[in-house]
Amino acid sequence: MNPASAAITLPTDAFGASHLWAQADWVIRGIAVLLFVMSVLNWALIVLRILRQMRARGARQAAENFWEAPDYASALATLRARAPDSSFTALAEQGAHAAARLRQPAGVTSLGGAIDPHEFLTRALRQSLAAATARLESGLTLLASIGSTAPFIGLFGTVWGIYHALIQISASGAATIDKVAGPVGESLIMTAFGLFVAIPAVLAYNAFTRANRLELASLDAFAHDLHDYLTTGARLTPTRGAQS
Repeated sequence: MNPASAAITLPTDAFGASHLWAQADWVIRGIAVLLFVMSVLNWALIVLRILRQMRARGARQAAENFWEAPDYASALATLRARAPDSSFTALAEQGAHAAARLRQPAGVTSLGGAIDPHEFLTRALRQSLAAATARLESGLTLLASIGSTAPFIGLFGTVWGIYHALIQISASGAATIDKVAGPVGESLIMTAFGLFVAIPAVLAYNAFTRANRLELASLDAFAHDLHDYLTTGARLTPTRGAQS
């Protein structure tokens, strides 16, 4: 065997996450645990949001069929059965509750008695839309935070690992390739880990933001149709399709 090649032969376990963990200090281990937790949260949010988007498609279809019912009560009952937890159902229920306020006798005295009935209906629908927006945006801030910070956390782990690797190499007095490649390669794993966490978070954030924009456009159109029907007794305009 060539002595030169034997000098740079490394054991099969000289690289890898297990070897990095065995030789890492508490800082590197803490960063690895933090990135692992961020990855778990990231994929849990992605799976939950995907399931929600699948339910939202059914809710949008149910909302499109809402106006095919013979009356508002039966339409609301069908919407509750097909999409009980959707924002469209909450919007229709809020509209029905506000419409009942419009039918109250004029002599009723209350804090809301001085409010114009049509303004009361508009405000009720806006409140439901605001609540729907808050539900749609829940979790997106965490995805954005993970996507923006994970690469830098991994890079910090790499810098810290390389720094300590160089100190150990300097203390040993051996700067050959077999002494340098192992510690440096292990430290670079932290950067790769950070990118592995960040890239899915960024892609998911962009996809869910676009899906939320389309759903909010559908909700806004549905709210306008509800307002027209509940104030005039007729749906004046058809539901406008959301544009991407």
